Amino acid sequence: MQHNETRNVTLLSRLANRIILIFYGLLRWQVVERFPKDVKKCVIAGAPHTSNWDFVFFVGATKDEKVQPNFMGKHTLFKGMMRNFMLDMGGISVDRRQAAGMIQQLKDEYASRDELNLVIACEGTRNSDGKWKSGFYNIAQAAGVPIVLAYADNDKRTIGFSPPMMPSGNYGEDLLKIAQWFRSKIPDLDRYKVLEQQAKDIIAGKNEF
Repeated sequence: MQHNETRNVTLLSRLANRIILIFYGLLRWQVVERFPKDVKKCVIAGAPHTSNWDFVFFVGATKDEKVQPNFMGKHTLFKGMMRNFMLDMGGISVDRRQAAGMIQQLKDEYASRDELNLVIACEGTRNSDGKWKSGFYNIAQAAGVPIVLAYADNDKRTIGFSPPMMPSGNYGEDLLKIAQWFRSKIPDLDRYKVLEQQAKDIIAGKNEF
C-alpha cells in the first residue's frame, strides 16, 4: 500500500497516539519555539538523543504544532499486521537492498508527497558522544528541502524548533551554523560542544563525514 492510499486508520495506531499524547501532557513538556509556518516538507534534525522518551516528546510536540512527523523504518517492519500501523504512525519503508539506495528512495518519497517531515536523530544512538551522522544533510540536499532543527531541554522540559535552513552544499560550514544554533539554546551541554568541534574539524579538513 502506498502512503496516499485510502483506508481506515488502525485502532492500534489510534491507541498508540493517544497514549503518547497522554504521557506528553502528564510530563508537562512545552513547545517554546514554534515549528515554522508554511513548511510542508523538511528534514527535522533533532538532538540530543538521550533516552527512548525522546520519541514521545518529539511526537507530542509535533502533534501540538499540527505537524505529522515521519520516520524511516526497515522494510521488513512494514509487513503483515504491522504494515498499516507503521504507515499510520508516519513510517516510511526503506529497503537497503535496492540499487537506488536509501537517499534516492527518500528523494522519491519527497517528490511524491505534498507533505513530508522526516524526523532524524542525527547522533544515531543514545550512547553517542555528540558527533552527528551526515545522512540527514544528504537527504535534505538530495530532496531539495530545508532542515528544521529541534532541541529538547530535559531540565526545563521544553522543546524548540529553528527556522528552516536550506543546505548550501558546504557541509562543514552548515554544520557549524547548526551547532551554534543548538549551543545558543543549551550552551553548556557537552554533546553540543562536541558537535561544534566536529564542524570546525570538518572545515579544517581534519575530519571525514
